[in-house]
Amino acid sequence: MKTPDPKDGPGPGNLEQWDLECIWHPFTQMMEWEADRPLVIEAAEGMHLTDVRGNRYLDGVSSLWCNVHGHRHPAIDAAIRDQLKRVAHSTFLGLSNVPAVLLARKLLGIAPPGLQRVFYSDNGSTACEVALKMAFQYWRQIPRPEPRRTLFACLREGYHGDTVGSVSIGGIGLFHATYEPLLFETVKLPAPHCYRCPLGLDRGRCSMDCAAAAEEILDRHEGRIAALVMEPLVQGAAGIVVHPPGFLRRMREAAVKRGILFIADEVAVGFGRTGTMFACEQEGVSPDLMAAAKGITGGYLPLAATLATAAIYDAFRGPAAERKTFYHGHTYTANPLACAAALASLAVFETEKTLEVLQGRIAFLARELDRFRGLPHVGDVRHKGFMAGIELVADPGTKKLYPAESRTGARACLAARRRGVILRPLGDVVVLMPPLAMGERDLSAVLEAAYEGIREATEL
Repeated sequence: MKTPDPKDGPGPGNLEQWDLECIWHPFTQMMEWEADRPLVIEAAEGMHLTDVRGNRYLDGVSSLWCNVHGHRHPAIDAAIRDQLKRVAHSTFLGLSNVPAVLLARKLLGIAPPGLQRVFYSDNGSTACEVALKMAFQYWRQIPRPEPRRTLFACLREGYHGDTVGSVSIGGIGLFHATYEPLLFETVKLPAPHCYRCPLGLDRGRCSMDCAAAAEEILDRHEGRIAALVMEPLVQGAAGIVVHPPGFLRRMREAAVKRGILFIADEVAVGFGRTGTMFACEQEGVSPDLMAAAKGITGGYLPLAATLATAAIYDAFRGPAAERKTFYHGHTYTANPLACAAALASLAVFETEKTLEVLQGRIAFLARELDRFRGLPHVGDVRHKGFMAGIELVADPGTKKLYPAESRTGARACLAARRRGVILRPLGDVVVLMPPLAMGERDLSAVLEAAYEGIREATEL
């Protein structure tokens, strides 16, 4: 392998070559990556990304579902610059910092009722991992301990991150099967995937039977489940699987009835993505623990938070001799720069009335998605808030999948890229996840590129 020589200069060709020679990309089949020219991003502004060759692309996936207000938003840029004049980082173990304190108060003010404590970490996976460990330890430290509660219930097709605990509660074979020997036992519940119903039913003759089946499974493990974990309203990595109305509420009530803690993974669906600040709001659900990340900083810097009720927090209080401490933490926990960005992002939500304006954009997206249903190889179009998944199938009548080697979803997204739009598929589901601030003109361009990309990949 050729060793990069800095004296050659960071021109477009060298940067692309050095990427091929030096970097291992996430969720990427590197043999295929090495066969093509890498797309190296150099700059961004508003809804656009610019590569090292000067090509501009609309960011149709919010830089992996996290950008909220667009790139280089002046208010968030200014907040980070201002924080740099004070302190970029100091440990949160035994110390605190101003932005973290202010952000915690702000988060608790907008979170579902009952959440009263904020524990910071770095990303969505760690936020979920924190929630799991809190729930596990909680049952051993309450006044009347229940040490038999060692299991976690979770939905099939769920995705909660890539650390071992978060993978254990996941349910996507493509991502997780390799690591099976490393994972702890969980209780898998049927996912409410209406297009591919696990119970073989269809929308016309279903009374949310998957929820009843889940309740029966929970009953079989009476007194052994520590917590039920789920993504509220939408299972993102499953292919934007939108739950039927009432499913979230019913699962929360099922947990309460059985004395099981409820963990809401709002990492992908929080901060306006489904149309409300948090998805749980739409069905009046208040979880015991809630994981938040992605949009928390507006898409600027890594930060995550696990919010907990007072009851859970109190189980960890006690004199040092009782060793009730939550022994978990990260080097960059509550990084001041990230917390300053998050505070600025939440301020933008208010000043620009982001959620109010978003409602019109959601309605526009819903209307424009209708025409995708007429494409001959679109099996299903799923949509909630400002997130959508368009499932491509070889035969819509039988819902037959394309063979994996055809890479139909990937080819559709590459065709969209040639039309100036960055998209990323989940298998053969083309995902649309634009920044919440994207207006109708740019959104129309994203939709047109997706439409033509799907046609090119499936019909031409």
